Order: sequence, then C-alpha cells, then structure tokens
Amino acid sequence: MPVSEPLSNTRTRSAPLSRGLDWRLAFLLLSLIWGSSFLLIKIGTEALAPAQISLGRMATGALPMVAVLLLTRGRLPRGVRTWAHLSVAAFFLNVVPFTLFGYAEQSIPSALAGIANATTPLFTLAVSLVVLSDERPTGRRLAGLGVGFIGVLLVFGVWSGPAGAGGAGMFMALGAALCYGIGTPYLRRFLTGRGHGSLELTAGQLISGTVQLAVLTPLITDAPESLPWRVVLAVSALGALGTGLAYVLMYRLVERVGATVATTVTYVAPVVAIAAGVLILDESLAWHHPVGAAVIIVGAALCQSSAARPRGGTPPASAASAAPDAPAQSSRS
Repeated sequence: MPVSEPLSNTRTRSAPLSRGLDWRLAFLLLSLIWGSSFLLIKIGTEALAPAQISLGRMATGALPMVAVLLLTRGRLPRGVRTWAHLSVAAFFLNVVPFTLFGYAEQSIPSALAGIANATTPLFTLAVSLVVLSDERPTGRRLAGLGVGFIGVLLVFGVWSGPAGAGGAGMFMALGAALCYGIGTPYLRRFLTGRGHGSLELTAGQLISGTVQLAVLTPLITDAPESLPWRVVLAVSALGALGTGLAYVLMYRLVERVGATVATTVTYVAPVVAIAAGVLILDESLAWHHPVGAAVIIVGAALCQSSAARPRGGTPPASAASAAPDAPAQSSRS
C-alpha cells in the first residue's frame, strides 16, 4: 500500500483524533493492518464471491470515513465534475482491484497476494512517467523499475514454466496493483489542488465505490448460502480497520514524520502478509517467493527514493485505496 505523492496542501482535520498516539505505534499498527488485509480477504473467500467481499469492505470502510468527516465538521465534495472524477478514481482504486484480489486469492495464498501488492509503486511510477508532465525518469527510478521487474520474475519462478491456476491468480493480483498504479496518477492529475481536503475526497471516493458495487454485485453474484461469523468479522475488519482506521493512522504518520518516512510502511506490509499467511493460515511458499518479494521491495524503494519529501501536515493521497490495499497511494490491500 504505497504512499507516493501528497494529494493536496490542505492540512488534515483528522489528526486530532489520533493526536495522542506515538508515531512509532501508529506505524506498527498500520503495518499490521495493511499486511493482514490479505489474510482477511482469504477468509472472506470461504463464503463470499469476490465482488461481495469488495462491497462489504467498501460499505464498512465508508461508514467510519463519513463519521470522521462529520466529527471534524467537514463536508462532501460538490459538483458533477468532481464526483465524476471520484467515480473513476473509485473504479481504479477500489472496485476493480479489491475484486481482483478476491479472485486472485481463490487460487493463490494470501502471502503471494501481499507480495504482488508490493509492486504498486512500480506501476505507479511507470504510469506517472507517461501521464504526468512533472514526473522525470531518473537513472535511479529506471533502475528501480528494472529491479522490481526482476523481482516479479523471481516470484513467478519463470524458470519452471507456466504456473497454471496459480499463475492466473498472480496475474490477477498484479492487475490489481496495476489498477492502483493507474488510479493514483489519475487522482493527482484531476483531483489535486481543487480545493478539497483528502478526508473529503476519500469519503466521496468510498461512497462512489460502494454505490458502483451495490449496483454491480447483485448482477454478477448470487446470495451466499451461508454467512459464518468468521467471514462477517473478517470483511468488517477489512473495511473498518484496513480502510477506516488505517486512513487516520496514515494521516498521523504524515503529520508527525512526513510522507517519506510514512511510505516505508509499504515495505513492511508484505512481510506482515507473508508472516500472517504462513503462521495463521498455514500457507506454504517456495524459496523464490520471499526472495522475489525482497527484490521487489528494493526496486520500489529505488523508485520512491526521489519522491515526495516530508512536508509538515501534508496528507497523502486518498487513503481509500490501500492496499487492499491501502490509501490511494498506498500498497494497500
């Protein structure tokens, strides 16, 4: 769940909600929440279709965001054009990637989904270099893209040939990361500096995504035959914690230590995802999976090394994407 570029210069209004929390604890909690998101998605697939998981996550994520917005006396964005852009952002940052991760985890371990999500900074940079005029390809960034690509090849184990269903799952997970890479530059190009704070835009984005999924999901899925409490709790936690609380924590980090330090949560979350999958779900990984993950993280770090410098009080882009996610700029699952 990377945070690459700040969304606006508007000082966050949500910071007072977590003002008493030490930034180190906030960093740890955010890493645990985003890293465990893939485990929660895996549990959700036990009884729900991927689109249903996405809808549940979006709805339970939107509620705390709207509550925070009301508590901080904010208001939702206005204007048809703004809502149109928010709808596109929600499509690329929430609707499609959340659903793709659900499909991916039907055939691959949650740990591998977490590794695939770590490629988000690579896709974000690649798309930004094409669509954003102020992004410049430096040698370090291009090297980061190359290193990250090598890491992806390692994760796939290309020397062993086609990977069957697991390979299809990995491609879906990488497709989700690509959506994040498309959506984040879109946010910056069409929603940055338009007079709205990140809290307002995030709430609007989540509402828009919830509406899209509420319309789409009944058309492509049937109602689940049973709904165990384990699944209900997993999906609720995925939304309320992975999107709601994580958003507040990210703002706390950016306010206290700046965007550059805050982005390093991107490199810890995949480690948490691997540990959670192996220790809690008893998943097994080949040797090249964690090795490839480490190479991807190095590549992502090189790509972000010349990204946004700390700017006190500057919030990250919409936190609604993160991995699974994470904020819009984060590799969040």
